[in-house]
Amino acid sequence: MYLEAFADNPYATNCWLLALEGREEAVVIDPGFEAERVRRLLSAAGKRPVAAVATHGHHDHVGAAAELCGAEIPFFIHKDDELALVDPGAWGSGFPAPASPPADVRAFSEGDVLEVAGFSLEVIHTPGHTPGSSCFRTGSLLFSGDLVFKGAIGRFDFPNSSAEDMFASLRRFLALPDDLDVRPGHGQATTVGEERATNPFLLQLA
Repeated sequence: MYLEAFADNPYATNCWLLALEGREEAVVIDPGFEAERVRRLLSAAGKRPVAAVATHGHHDHVGAAAELCGAEIPFFIHKDDELALVDPGAWGSGFPAPASPPADVRAFSEGDVLEVAGFSLEVIHTPGHTPGSSCFRTGSLLFSGDLVFKGAIGRFDFPNSSAEDMFASLRRFLALPDDLDVRPGHGQATTVGEERATNPFLLQLA
């Protein structure tokens, strides 16, 4: 499997690039910055983007989506965060909107399975950080967005955040298998088991 990320941007947001061995099709998770860099990295690996998905609607996770996707590549986001692409004031995050929304936006919901680049990404709706925050599970990988980081959790103090939803989502995270390889929206990779055992914010929920 091809799995690469870069995060040298003002928010240290991970943009994940994912492709199966032997296939050129790739999916981009959280295209917040540098669409051309995404293309260069994929091209150097013999890959090309065929889909982009967002764990949530904050600008640092979707800001480069329109440039990356153009008119050809679909962009997937939870239905409760779709408004962030066109009217963040109404959505209520306090973040700016992208310069323009992607041309082909496809909204998903809890339990959907996104069939992209040969992967089946299971949508796990984990609201709290934003109303539509979601994790994506495929095989032994979990892309956790801004729900859980290595040793920390996402903020839930934005205007449209919910502490109640956040803690319910964290308990849902704790119900996942320990050996899941967690790739977060910020920071280093970890596992569900490591966070269960060491994350001070999750220890309070045990």
